[in-house]
Amino acid sequence: MKGIVLGGVSSGVGKTVAALATIQALSDAGREVQPAKAGPDFIDPSHHEAIAGRPSRTLDLWLCGADGLKRNYARAGTGDGARAGTAAVSTSTPAPDICVVEGVMGLYDGDASSSAMVAAELDLPVVLVVDAKAGMESVAATALGFREYAAEIGRDIDVAGIIAQRAHGGRHERGIREALPDDLEFFGRIPPNEALEIPDRHLGLEMGSESALPRAALREAAETLETDRLLAAARKPSAPERECAAPDPIETTIAVASDRAFCFRYPATIERLRERAELVTFSPVAGDPVPDCDGVYLPGGYPELHAAALESAGTLAELGARASEGLPVFGECGGLMAMSQSLTTTGEDDAERESGIGTTHEMAGILPADVTMHDRYQSLDHVELAAVDDTLTARADETIRGHEFHYSSATVDSDARFAFETVRGSGIDGDHDGLMAYDSLGTYAHVHPESGAFDRFLAFAAGTRE
Repeated sequence: MKGIVLGGVSSGVGKTVAALATIQALSDAGREVQPAKAGPDFIDPSHHEAIAGRPSRTLDLWLCGADGLKRNYARAGTGDGARAGTAAVSTSTPAPDICVVEGVMGLYDGDASSSAMVAAELDLPVVLVVDAKAGMESVAATALGFREYAAEIGRDIDVAGIIAQRAHGGRHERGIREALPDDLEFFGRIPPNEALEIPDRHLGLEMGSESALPRAALREAAETLETDRLLAAARKPSAPERECAAPDPIETTIAVASDRAFCFRYPATIERLRERAELVTFSPVAGDPVPDCDGVYLPGGYPELHAAALESAGTLAELGARASEGLPVFGECGGLMAMSQSLTTTGEDDAERESGIGTTHEMAGILPADVTMHDRYQSLDHVELAAVDDTLTARADETIRGHEFHYSSATVDSDARFAFETVRGSGIDGDHDGLMAYDSLGTYAHVHPESGAFDRFLAFAAGTRE
C-alpha cells in the first residue's frame, strides 16, 4: 500500500483538516483510503475514521519500535485495519490502496517520534501543510527551508511539495505556484472556510463522533486538491525486518468498556484482544452490568465529562466489588480515574452542574486514590516505565513504553503500592506509575500492544480461570 505523510510547519497549522480533505479527495477519485496518525493521539484518528469509514492506524516509533511501526502499517494494507475497533465490521471491506498519514505537531518536532522520524523510517514522502493565509513567496521559502533542513540534521526526509492551507484561488494561488522551485510540487490548497473549524476542549479537538466536519464543506475543500499529483507522489514503504508469527489464542474473555467516557483505544489493541481472546463490550455510562469475563480493560477517555452518570449508573460500583473478589481490571488514564475512590471535576467539564463549580463523584473504589481535574494539563510526554514487580502488564525488571497526557492528578493513600518506576515521564507521583490493588492495575500511561503489555494481561486473565 502506497502512502504519503502530511507534515505541518507547526501545531495548529490545519493538518487535520488537510488530512480529512485529502482523504475525501482520494475517496471521491475512487480510491480506498487508509488513514493513519503519526504519534500517540486518539482524537484526530476519530475524525479520520468518520470520513474514511475505517479506523486510523497509530504510527509511533516510541510506542511500537521500528519493526512494529512497519508491521502496523503493513497490516492496514491487508484490509485488517477496517476490522479494528469494538464495533463489528464486514470482512468484505476492500483492502485500501493508499494511506494518508497525518503528522504530529511540526514536521521535525519531538525527540521520541516526530513526523519526520516516522516518514524516514517508512521511507514515505512528506506533503508539507503550510499556512498560506498571509503569504505567497514566503510560503515557497518556508517549504524550501523545511526540505533543506533535513540535510542539516542528517535525515533522509523527502519533502515532495505542499498543500497551501487557508489559501484563496486566483492571484493568491498563482503566486504560491510560481514561487515554488520546480522540484517542489503544488498539491493544491484548502480555501478559508469557517465550516472547516473543529470545536475543541481540554484534551484537544472534540471527537469525530461528536463533531465530524460537514461533508459538503469537506468536498468543497477536496475539489481544490490535485489528486493525480498526490497519487503520483505516493510510494510503498520499507518492509519490516522481522515479521511476527500470529499469536496463539488464549481461552479467556476480556470485557472492554466502550462508550463516550471510555473511547481512547488503539485499533491494534482491539485487534490483539480479538485475535487471542473472546472480546465483549459494555457501557459504564449506560449502566450495563459487568459482563461475565476473566478480565476488564478500561481505556482512557472522558470520565470527567460523565462523572455524574458514572456515579449513578451502578456499573462502577459493581466493578469495584468484582475487583475486590479478584477480577483483574486494567485501566489507562481515564480508566485509572474511574478505578479511583473519587473524581472531582472543575465544573467546566460537567454539563449537569453550574459552570466553574467543581463536584466530587464516587468512582469504583478499586484503587487507593482520589483524582482531581485541573484547568491546565498536568503531563504530556512519551514515557518509559520499569516494572518493580510482576504485574498485569509486565514482569519484574521489564520496561514498557507508552504515552501520557492528562489534566488530572491523583492523591494516593500512604500505603499505596506502585507497579512501575518512571524512567521517563511523570507517572502518578513523579517517580512512579501503576497503582495496584487486588489483582488490578491503573496507570496514567497508555501503552500499545507492540509493547507486549496486552499479551501479558491476557495471560494473567487466563490464569484466573483455574
